[in-house]
Amino acid sequence: MKRQNLIPWLVIAAGLLAYQNSFTGPFIFDDTFSIKENPTIRRLWPIWQPLLPPHRGGITVEGRPIINLSLAINYALGGYNVWGYHALNLTVHILAGLTLLGIVRRTMLQPRLRVRFGAAANGLALAAAVLWTVHPLQTESVTYIIQRAESIMGLFYLLTLYCFIRGAESGRSRLWYGLSVTACAVGMASKEVMVSAPLMVLLYDRTFVSASYREAWRRHWSLYLALASTWVLLGFLLMFGQLPVTSANAQRVGFTWWAYLLTEPGVILHYLRISVWPYPLCLDYGWPIAHSWPTILPATVAVVLLLGASAWAWRTNQAWGFLGAWFLFILAPSSSFVPLESPAFEHRMYLPLAAVVVLGVIGVHALAGRRSAVVVAALAVGLGFLTWRRNQDYRSEFTIWADTVAKRPKNPRAQCSLGDALSREGRVQEAIASYERALRLKPDYAEAHNNLGTLLARAGKVEEAIGHFEQALRIRPDYPEADNNLGAALVRLGKVQEAIGHYERVVRTRPDSAEAHNNLGNALAQVGKVPEAIGQYEQALRLWPNYAEAANNLAWLLATLAPAEGGDPGRAESLARQACEMTGNRAAAYLDTLAAAYAAAGHFAEAVATARTARELALSAGQQQLAGEIETRLEFYRSGRAYHQSADTIRAPKPR
Repeated sequence: MKRQNLIPWLVIAAGLLAYQNSFTGPFIFDDTFSIKENPTIRRLWPIWQPLLPPHRGGITVEGRPIINLSLAINYALGGYNVWGYHALNLTVHILAGLTLLGIVRRTMLQPRLRVRFGAAANGLALAAAVLWTVHPLQTESVTYIIQRAESIMGLFYLLTLYCFIRGAESGRSRLWYGLSVTACAVGMASKEVMVSAPLMVLLYDRTFVSASYREAWRRHWSLYLALASTWVLLGFLLMFGQLPVTSANAQRVGFTWWAYLLTEPGVILHYLRISVWPYPLCLDYGWPIAHSWPTILPATVAVVLLLGASAWAWRTNQAWGFLGAWFLFILAPSSSFVPLESPAFEHRMYLPLAAVVVLGVIGVHALAGRRSAVVVAALAVGLGFLTWRRNQDYRSEFTIWADTVAKRPKNPRAQCSLGDALSREGRVQEAIASYERALRLKPDYAEAHNNLGTLLARAGKVEEAIGHFEQALRIRPDYPEADNNLGAALVRLGKVQEAIGHYERVVRTRPDSAEAHNNLGNALAQVGKVPEAIGQYEQALRLWPNYAEAANNLAWLLATLAPAEGGDPGRAESLARQACEMTGNRAAAYLDTLAAAYAAAGHFAEAVATARTARELALSAGQQQLAGEIETRLEFYRSGRAYHQSADTIRAPKPR
């Protein structure tokens, strides 16, 4: 095999080694809303369902159909098994590294750079691709699952440019230009940062291919019109997705476009620093808005000088000006005047980092000459090790949020998220302390009130929990999670009718939420509104056919009500079997439902055997009350009778 043919395999090997410990990291942060609570990824067909992501006020997949489709593919192949999601993320990242390899190599062989860099083109391209691929700053776009939005967009951004370069060099230019436009369109449907791609292609053309902008337009005007047409797709997705209207965003995030603009120079300098010295890295900076001129002015002057130098380079057609444009243009959508929820996130540096790395590689080559290979190899090993170490922080929700809080203790969102992780580990008192710290830092933090209320309700302090849920809703009236939790708390106090009102608000806000329909069905069943309850369960199953809890709840009603009151033994048995199969026949409550369905259908031997198994499972799980209820029903089945409840005194399905 020729040495040149080994180069791509070195990039692949570097990526695999750096990220080999990233495959078991759990879903964290925005993964919950975009993956675990996203009903549109649970069916891959018909294809338009995953291509229509939820519209839920700024979740990561909103307005990004390609990202949602990628999640649906993962779900179809492995459900919520995180290994597959991480494997796809890393595959995308390595493909992006290989595309960068091709771009850098072919750029070094362009006529204006060939004399100086042509002999070293392969080595420089390999160095840039490997260092970019293993750089620890990329972990947020690779290991944090939902931030594949950045890496998938990045891959298609790079492919847009790579296909243009190939088209400019090839006799089959139409094919390559068609692929460039296709990549650009897919990128626009992945993330809004893609907006600058057509401009970067034009700037590359002017810098390395054509003698002037006029010649670039004359030679490739049809390509530029086609690339520009992808902005129409982006505009459509923004209009029906998450349109970044400045005033609307400012109201949502709590600061103005002007304050955000003045904060970003400091953020950009921070990005440059951690590109060169990637420590410490932080999942969620909670970056403070700049208010005083001593903190604003120095960074602003530095960024203005960087912008001015890049503009001068573009005007005089200096090759390095393309790197400045790459860095600034790609950062512009998130680091300018459009106020986003947080001024700083490391995944925003996914593509801009390439400019810093390429400039650094050229600098090392200029200073060290042939010895630069040793320097680059040492840097690759060091950066790869830091990436491996950073992936260790992602090994659990607790470790990543404990790391974030240690680095940013005054970040209320980090404190709240640490509370969530502690809660899921059963460390209730520590979780409560984290939520309380978050509320001390930000008293009007609706999520912290809601999450604290959830723990208090679980601890039996229902009245106190209701106070926090109500406070969360005062802060954020359109907060379905708080409405849902308040409804559950009211049910525990016997105020089911009040709870129904809150559940109905959740269903109106989240009509695509199978869980919301299931919860409303439970409450309606409890007050004897059987037809309405059945309708809610059926809607839940239409939205999520494999929703075991809704199938079980509907089966319970159909099995335990007399036919005159809405019972249907045949369908109950089918649904109960389905629910048990989905849970592996390990849930006592689900087997209890199946036993009731068998009895309703007249299959008493099966009912007795299944009820006995359910009782043993309940006892082994410490569910004494459920075991007692099953024993009562078992007496019915032994005597050849089905267990029926009246619609007037119905026992609603309990959460399973």
